[in-house]
Amino acid sequence: MATEETKVNAPIEEVAEEATESKPKKSKKEKKGDCEKLRAEIEKLTNELANAKDTHLRVLAEYDNFRKRSAREKEAIYGDAKANTLKTLLPVIDNFDRAADNKTDDIEVYRKGIEMTLTQFGEILKNLEVEAFGEVGEQFDPNIHNAVMTVENDELPENSIAAVFEKGYRMGDRILRFATVQVTN
Repeated sequence: MATEETKVNAPIEEVAEEATESKPKKSKKEKKGDCEKLRAEIEKLTNELANAKDTHLRVLAEYDNFRKRSAREKEAIYGDAKANTLKTLLPVIDNFDRAADNKTDDIEVYRKGIEMTLTQFGEILKNLEVEAFGEVGEQFDPNIHNAVMTVENDELPENSIAAVFEKGYRMGDRILRFATVQVTN
């Protein structure tokens, strides 16, 4: 037998010949049986690979379908939510139209109609879980208030709201609009 260094440098044929010399020789029948076993194993592994590939492609297709379906559902939910919100506002718009068309009533009846419409609108906001904030006298909070002016005022404590230019609105923890206010020094 050759040394390790000789094996590394020897041609493949010599190493293969040496390896076969050390093993007992097989008969043609045994070699044929081994070949059939190898073919069966190759066929089995080929089938397993094809099944795994098919499963992989099916999972990819299912994921792609899921992604597309989710995007369509998300768009539909947004559209439905928007439509439902607008439906709740339509009665308020109708009342404003009626008020604009009414030319015969006096100013007190007109004012009462506007107040009722504002009350109706406030109820709609309440049902949508939207609340207004930003009242005179509240403590100024830069996280929810937008101060555009300051004023000296001895009647109100320092850093409180002296005037509200636009109310703020929030839905839960989400600020929809910051309150625009004037703050005392």
